Amino acid sequence: MENPMVQENSTRMDLANRLFFRLYQCANMLHKTGTKAVEEEGLTTQQWAVLGALSRPNAEAGMGVGDLARYLLVSRQNLSGLISRMERDGHIAIAPDGRDRRARLVTMTESGRHVWNVLARPKIRSYYERALSDFSIGDMAHSLHYLLKLLENMKKLDGEEESSRLDNYPAAQRGAI
Repeated sequence: MENPMVQENSTRMDLANRLFFRLYQCANMLHKTGTKAVEEEGLTTQQWAVLGALSRPNAEAGMGVGDLARYLLVSRQNLSGLISRMERDGHIAIAPDGRDRRARLVTMTESGRHVWNVLARPKIRSYYERALSDFSIGDMAHSLHYLLKLLENMKKLDGEEESSRLDNYPAAQRGAI
């Protein structure tokens, strides 16, 4: 007879593997189908995320590049090329931050606001309606709850990894006195 704990661990691992694989598939499909939804406006899902972040009321005055990267949970390096292309396309402007000349502030341009509010948002709304067509409000609330819970746990893992990397450096390299 099999130990119930071994069976439970095996079931848990199988479900975890399936869950994370489905998340991976969803992320890929979001990129593929989401980009298709806004491609006529010359946007990708990554650019959609940047414009969405900059469209929030508390980002009206712009966001620092580092703040934007942290909000989107991407590296500054990955964000750098993206915002350069968006600046080239006229959707955003990048300027020195008046509070810290070394920092750069990213703001949405009038052209970017037009693309976001007039052209892209109606298509994004339609995309959401179609992608969530058989989801009730309760389904969406529960999904959001569990995704946020998973995201918080993954952020903890990310912090642990960062802490672990720092622990491997001598104190002088960590900036300790």
